[in-house]
Amino acid sequence: MIKKVVIIGAGPSGLLLAHYLLRRGKKYQIEIYERRGDPQLVSFPKYRTYSLALSPRGINALRNILGLEEAVRAVSVEVAGTVIHRKNGKTVFRRIKTPQLTLDRTNLAIAILQNLASSYDNSRVKIHFNSKCTHVDFTAKRVTFESHSIGQAEFRYVNYDLLIGADGASSVVREELLKTDGFKYQQTCFYKDYKSIFLSPTDAESKIQLQPGNLHSWRLRLNNATNLLLLYQLDGSWSGVLNFPHDKNQIAELSTKEKVLQYFHENFPEIAGAIADEEAEAFASRPISRVVSVSCNRFHHGDSVLIIGDAAHAVPPSIGQGCNAALEDVVVFDNLLDEYSDNLAKALEQFTIRRQPDACALLELSNYTLPLSQKLFVEFLIRTSFSTLMHKIFPKQFQPFLFDLITESTVPYSEILNDYKHWITKVKKTNEKVLKKI
Repeated sequence: MIKKVVIIGAGPSGLLLAHYLLRRGKKYQIEIYERRGDPQLVSFPKYRTYSLALSPRGINALRNILGLEEAVRAVSVEVAGTVIHRKNGKTVFRRIKTPQLTLDRTNLAIAILQNLASSYDNSRVKIHFNSKCTHVDFTAKRVTFESHSIGQAEFRYVNYDLLIGADGASSVVREELLKTDGFKYQQTCFYKDYKSIFLSPTDAESKIQLQPGNLHSWRLRLNNATNLLLLYQLDGSWSGVLNFPHDKNQIAELSTKEKVLQYFHENFPEIAGAIADEEAEAFASRPISRVVSVSCNRFHHGDSVLIIGDAAHAVPPSIGQGCNAALEDVVVFDNLLDEYSDNLAKALEQFTIRRQPDACALLELSNYTLPLSQKLFVEFLIRTSFSTLMHKIFPKQFQPFLFDLITESTVPYSEILNDYKHWITKVKKTNEKVLKKI
């Protein structure tokens, strides 16, 4: 019997899951609903999307779908390492063993979407954009969607055998799970907010001297939680994000073009000259974004509901694992379907049992891998360099240090946390002290 799967959310994880289910033969018929418009047809404001880095976890998930890794690489920039810019103008380069792919999240979704549309016809998968989920009825196994046509609201009622909530940190499916017995979740705001900044190809090419194939990182000053990250884009532009403490930050005071330019000239002179007046004005008016984390004690309900990605375990972007973990969710679920011969009741239950510890560990790792203390940050660099060298010489005796293990391997997050619990505890204590002083 063919099972009808309704996926809410046409982001990378929702679209990739459709791929994995459809390649299992004609066991599943897929319908995907997305509240926003088709990214192939609609231009989203730059600040509403962001760059992300795909490490082995995410790349391996793409590799299992014919032609998908190649399609994503075609719209990505390969990053070989991180350039840390010091206040005195000097730099420290950290090469990574396995190059990562950096690209805009929307471009990743488009690549997966196009591959999906070219691989399966309308009888196997249907995609509905501009369709907002307004209600979920777990008992009736029915979802209500609202769409607008010529100013009028239209409602669609859709039945399902399996409902997938891939609808992000503000998941409607997760909210409905709150009404079920025993389900608990916690949503918290990270101590940092952020604003995006963009350097056009024309301004960047002539006014900054940065290596395109690397992530560039700046810290504002000693023991400060403000930092800037900058990534090169395929069109020659640079996409960046300025992270800063939610409390006692001066970014909210940058209300004019002049104040923005002055701030960057004083704090990040290497790129200040490449910020066009138009971008400075846009930065001043651009809203400050909050970073939300989500943790749940369960990711499923019965034999018919599952949440994945940010809907299940949103994390801060500090170690770049949010999207990678979401794509890895798909692989884990697919493996469980293999293990339990597509028995949804068993596969869904085991997804929670096996994935929830990794999700909890990832939140800890995202919060406390990188220290705010200058002294501890130097120790972090020394530990990383030493471990990298020793692992290269004695790979069986020495494993990479924490950050490299997270970003360059597929070792479960829970195992990594267990091995480096001492470091995480140490960073947590010092970070709390630093934040009290800011």
